[in-house]
Amino acid sequence: MIEVKTSTLSDGEFNRGVFATRDIAKGELIHEAPVVPYPNEEHMLIEHTVLADYVYEYGINHSAVVLGYGMLFNHSYEPNATYDIHFSTHTFKYYAYKDIKAGEEILINYNGDVDDKEPLWFNKDKMDNEKEEENQEDKED
Repeated sequence: MIEVKTSTLSDGEFNRGVFATRDIAKGELIHEAPVVPYPNEEHMLIEHTVLADYVYEYGINHSAVVLGYGMLFNHSYEPNATYDIHFSTHTFKYYAYKDIKAGEEILINYNGDVDDKEPLWFNKDKMDNEKEEENQEDKED
């Protein structure tokens, strides 16, 4: 049903994404990914690794490394898939939010809600750094 291939949407070192190998109907379960949860106070350690870009919030007090294909779905503000967290089974279940054609990349909204258009956390950090640099330049002038 799904496979990992090179994505034109990703500009990271690996440029991977998850693609449909057949048509997937709206509402169909695409993938169930197990998770490895860890307390939020340990997240500062993860932030110093490549895993920092691949973890999810997992409730109020935890984050989680999502296994399987879960770490490889790319972001879109117009996703064709969504996910639900199942704490009782420690899994993330990914579902088709709309019909997905064979060959199409499967995309989720990293903000967790398909309608959430807020800037992503890593873009917020980048914008904050740019503002800080501009303020520093203004002070030097």
